[in-house]
Amino acid sequence: MRYKNNKMGLVNHYQKAILFLGLSILFCLLPINNPINLLIDARDWGHGFQHPLNGWDHLLTMIAVGIWAAQLRGVAIWMLPFTFVCVMSLGGLAGAASIAIPSVEIMILLSGLVFSVFIARKVRFTTRMNVLIVAFFAFFHGYVHGQEISASASLISYTLGFVIATALLHGAGIATARLMALSLAFFVGSNAYAQEPEVTANESAETTVAAESNESVELDEMTVTERADSQVGIADSASQGNVGQAQLKFRPITRPSEVLETVPGLIATQHSGEGKASQYFLRGFNLDHGTDFLTQVDGVPVNQLSHSHGQGWTDTNFLIPELIETLDYKKGSNYAENGDFSSTGSANIHYYKELPQNIAKFTGGMFDYYRGMVAGSHKLGDGNLLYGAESVYNNGPWTVGNDYLKFNGVLRYSEEHGDHGWSITGMAMKSDWYSTDQIPLQAVNKGKLDRFGTIDPTDGGDSQRYSLTGEWHRQDAASETKLMAYGVYSKLHLFSNFTYFLDNPPGFSADPNGCRNPNPDGNCGDQFGQPDDRWTTGFKGSHTIFHKLGSADSETTFGLQIRNDNIQNALTKSKAQIEYDITRQDNIWVTSISPYAENKIRWNDWFRTNLGVRFDGFRFNVNNSNVSQNNGERYDGLVSPKLGLIFGPWADTEFYLNGGLGYHSNDARGINTRIDPASNTAVDRADPLVRTYSAEVGIRSTWVKGLQSTLAIWWLDIDSELLFVGDAGTTEASRPSRRYGLEFNNYYSPTDWLTFDADLSFSHSRFNDNDPEGVGNHIPNSVETVIAAGATFHDVYGGFFGGPRLRFFGPRTLIEDNSKRSESTLLVSAMLGYEVNKNLSFQAEVFNILNREDDGITYYYSSRLPGDNTLDSNGNFTGTPDFHFHPVEPVSFRMGFTAKF
Repeated sequence: MRYKNNKMGLVNHYQKAILFLGLSILFCLLPINNPINLLIDARDWGHGFQHPLNGWDHLLTMIAVGIWAAQLRGVAIWMLPFTFVCVMSLGGLAGAASIAIPSVEIMILLSGLVFSVFIARKVRFTTRMNVLIVAFFAFFHGYVHGQEISASASLISYTLGFVIATALLHGAGIATARLMALSLAFFVGSNAYAQEPEVTANESAETTVAAESNESVELDEMTVTERADSQVGIADSASQGNVGQAQLKFRPITRPSEVLETVPGLIATQHSGEGKASQYFLRGFNLDHGTDFLTQVDGVPVNQLSHSHGQGWTDTNFLIPELIETLDYKKGSNYAENGDFSSTGSANIHYYKELPQNIAKFTGGMFDYYRGMVAGSHKLGDGNLLYGAESVYNNGPWTVGNDYLKFNGVLRYSEEHGDHGWSITGMAMKSDWYSTDQIPLQAVNKGKLDRFGTIDPTDGGDSQRYSLTGEWHRQDAASETKLMAYGVYSKLHLFSNFTYFLDNPPGFSADPNGCRNPNPDGNCGDQFGQPDDRWTTGFKGSHTIFHKLGSADSETTFGLQIRNDNIQNALTKSKAQIEYDITRQDNIWVTSISPYAENKIRWNDWFRTNLGVRFDGFRFNVNNSNVSQNNGERYDGLVSPKLGLIFGPWADTEFYLNGGLGYHSNDARGINTRIDPASNTAVDRADPLVRTYSAEVGIRSTWVKGLQSTLAIWWLDIDSELLFVGDAGTTEASRPSRRYGLEFNNYYSPTDWLTFDADLSFSHSRFNDNDPEGVGNHIPNSVETVIAAGATFHDVYGGFFGGPRLRFFGPRTLIEDNSKRSESTLLVSAMLGYEVNKNLSFQAEVFNILNREDDGITYYYSSRLPGDNTLDSNGNFTGTPDFHFHPVEPVSFRMGFTAKF
């Protein structure tokens, strides 16, 4: 009894302290020295009242506090909301005083996530801990309110407004919790509290003791192939994951590159024809066509060095989505096995070696879309023979059709013999197309050009890719070895026109052999060609030793990667895809050798480490250049250490701290260029390798039953974003930059037939060199917000499957001073199918359900149309600065069937 009285006394004392704190804060807000400010200003009160209601993050957090308080019951029902209001007022004072506090927006976002988990799991702490948690987050919410108080506003009026609004939102949360409890009791009755058996504290303790009593615990080998598979205790970071065929087959996909959009936060879009490599965005980067994101298929790199159109060119049009068994992704330069192009992350796509069933599939849809695909696998000798082939035709909604035609095939033979196996894989792809490149917004707004129109109807290209890969692997209890060799031949002819008639205005000859000769009867325009012909060969080998370090389990990996690219490419001037002049032409030879080592140690049941180091040495050779001064050979190398610390799991939750150095290589032509081939002026050579620095703090949890969540706060610095501008034939040196952001990813499976996923990515990108030229510190086209969400279901009502998907691509700055910004893009698509029996199913897909007229991508630069006679001081045409965009396709439907045999 005495204990109870003491406890009640402590609670009463704590309540008095809270009341005293609240009254003191409210008293401090009163500007006694200016009595006129004691009068309530209705306008300022209204602004303060509306502020918490205008931001979804504030709104949800304040309602969540009310719901959590109602769950806790007792004094928490009034104590937690009162604490939030009081401490929020204190934070408002700090914000109004312009006190610098970092990471405020991240804390506000985190508050909503934390309280949501508390509600979902019905988390209870001590009264003091509950109050401290609420107070901590309330301060940051108040700080934001205070920062937005106008200098001319009445402080007490504004404060009173947002205090009342906050209290009402807390009340709404309490009422919501009560109503939900009443509804549940009404509909469910006596079964409302039925739960699955839970492990009690005693049972948990007994399990722990039993585990500790064993001298050694042998862990079963676990293969993670699906996003639904838990990686707690396996993954090395919060931003590492897997996606399997189970997620892909119920996902509406318009083009193969969208397979990479299963990497949380990544956007794959298009600004030209279907046959061209997509444009990618991730972690505050406009990755162009693949720079700084490494893409591999069964370990074979897809990114192409020193490509005629852009460094890191990643053309994934040879992918057949139905043959993908799993996709592994890792973000950041924190992994020793990944080198060039992997600063923002990497994806390794694995094809099946044996299909569960042979399949034949046909799809047809609007805008003359047709696709036929057949794939299967059969026993042959001691192994399996897998084959796949597809043909695609797509004209698109454009006024000048794409006329896109692609043939694609895969053939793989593999054998598995217990502890070892091998495979050999051949791939072939060929396509051609016409493209509708980005168009000027002013021309569309003035009715001069249709939204799906084009300026140069002859833009387009053709592409080929052929590859052969062999691999061998073995594993036993002591070690594991993997060896692979590959060869890839690819060829591209690409013709584009982004500025229309800026460099070659109307009045120039239409004769390709004399385009530079004045002729009022025709014109050339600014079309340019970018042929690229290359052989890529390489080798990868790794050997992992499983051993002990003292009493700790450890594995050490030694690896070697070699790559060689022999390239012939050029930048030409063309008219209707007929080349009439050469800006530059080169033979390029790039070789790299990259040894690495990595050690992983599980020190105990709650702490793991991952330490790695990698060396990358490069040789860049350019010869037979049409500008002899640009021939040359350069060497460079970098050592890149990596470190990962993993803590946990506790309550099925792990914590990660990762960091590492990385790099990206620059185009061999820019590295050796001394004379600008377009202007014939001297230029500085680019650095061969550019250093990147990255770090990440993260959490991975499966605490909530059926829900897998990861939260990562990341940071990435680049010494200099040096890029070769393939469209100009020279190197453009941009400035050092810094990016940081937050990623919150969720995958929820409440039943075995239904899953939900929601991935949110926010980033902040700036040049960090103090703006020496005064143009601004914003990085053009740096993505700020990406939201991807969806649901999938299968085996519903006898065989229905499918689900909706939402993709939000937030607005982006287009120039350094942030005065020109793109609009956001929101796309909703869905699939609905029915499985008649195990051998036959039908499916329908609809894209852009809302029929939104958004942009797939937007740029801001100068171009020139006929009739635009804007001149500079020297009498040269300057063109008109304008938004240039490539629209998303309108609402469209596709239907098809799949036969399995």
